[in-house]
Amino acid sequence: MKKENITISMEAEKLRATKRYMAKKEANLQGELEDALQKLYEKYVPAPVREYIDEGGEDSAATASAPKNQKDKSKASTAANNGAMTTNL
Repeated sequence: MKKENITISMEAEKLRATKRYMAKKEANLQGELEDALQKLYEKYVPAPVREYIDEGGEDSAATASAPKNQKDKSKASTAANNGAMTTNL
């Protein structure tokens, strides 16, 4: 599954202190942030949606050939429903 980056801001002095005290406890800032983000995902995204996303990640061939934007998705869906074939120029 494709990953995206997020950017957050924190006061420099607070970030330095966080890193310093995490290092003393052999904790990893990146790992802790990833864990926190995963918990937010599990808290706010409904279980059926998470299951659908997880199943979609297994079929990378289907996602690679999927239309790239909403307009193309709509065209492909309409064509599939009508039994027609569409061509993008």
